[in-house]
Amino acid sequence: MARILVLTGDLLFGSRLQGALAAAGHEVDLAPGRERLERALADGASGPAALLIIDLTDESLQGAAVYASLTEEARALPSLGFYSHVEASAREAGEAAGISRVVPRSRVAREAPALAERLLAGG
Repeated sequence: MARILVLTGDLLFGSRLQGALAAAGHEVDLAPGRERLERALADGASGPAALLIIDLTDESLQGAAVYASLTEEARALPSLGFYSHVEASAREAGEAAGISRVVPRSRVAREAPALAERLLAGG
C-alpha cells in the first residue's frame, strides 16, 4: 500500500481516481489546490507520500507550475501528470516541469492502478 497525493480541482474525477486506487490497496489524499498539496506532503501522520498525480488541465491549478515549485524532495517522488488529449500545451508543460510520466486523462481513467504500480516500481 502506498500513499498517493492527487492534485485536482475536479472532485468528480478525483473521487473516481481515489476509488480506483483505493480498490488497488492505496491510500489516496485529494488536494484541490497548491496549499492543500503542500500540507499533505508535509503531513507524515499517514506516512510519507510515495506518488504524486497532477492535473495539468485545470488552468486555475496550474499543475505544472505547482509541481515545478515543489521542494526537491517532493519532486524526487514518482509523478504522473494527466491532460486533455486536445491540450498538447498542457502535456508539454508537464514534461518541461519534470513530471515522471504525462498521459491523457482518458488513459488515467482507464489505467490509474496499473500506471501507479509501474511508477511505484520505478518504471
